[in-house]
Amino acid sequence: MSELANSADRLRAGAARLGLDLDDAQQEKLLAYLQLIAKWNKVYNLTAVRPEEMLVSHLFDSLAVVAPLAAQTGGRALRLLDVGSGAGLPGVVIAICCPGIRVDCVDTVGKKAAFIQQAAAQLQLANLRGVHDRVENLRDPYAVITSRAFASLHDFVAWSSGALADDGIWLAMKGKHPEAEIAALPADVEVFHVEQLHVPELEAERCIVWMRRRA
Repeated sequence: MSELANSADRLRAGAARLGLDLDDAQQEKLLAYLQLIAKWNKVYNLTAVRPEEMLVSHLFDSLAVVAPLAAQTGGRALRLLDVGSGAGLPGVVIAICCPGIRVDCVDTVGKKAAFIQQAAAQLQLANLRGVHDRVENLRDPYAVITSRAFASLHDFVAWSSGALADDGIWLAMKGKHPEAEIAALPADVEVFHVEQLHVPELEAERCIVWMRRRA
């Protein structure tokens, strides 16, 4: 079996374990996205993860938030900001799996924002945009703001607060339950759910810390 066919089979199985009903076009785009990362990575150093580990460490890890995101938002159309997006994780994966969500991936590194723009064009994702800027400068209201391995929870919410809609929520992807980071959050931010994730083929712990402004 070719490496691509093997990846396709693993992706189908992984998506099923995560309760995701992805069509053939979405699965093809997810695999094409991984190939795009591997290609650009040779020149631009988008990620330190080796190509053979990307399916699990990048794709499955990001796919694990898709169903929880839909459950929290009711699957409605909305605007989402992915902060410190790097190669577009989880932003690009969300854009592929949730066509009704408009995803902006912001990064201070120009080549990473350019990669997102290239991915949007090549994968024909009209709902995806790369933004080269500091998140502190953004003032458009987003219903959901996400981050993955970006910063401490305190810094994440402090830096992105100006871009969160009044009734918006933060989705922070973390490894182990970050008790110390939660304790250090500003007084006007509350954690309303910590959700354990089970990432296919990954032994490490993963969770989502869901946050919002305190009423």
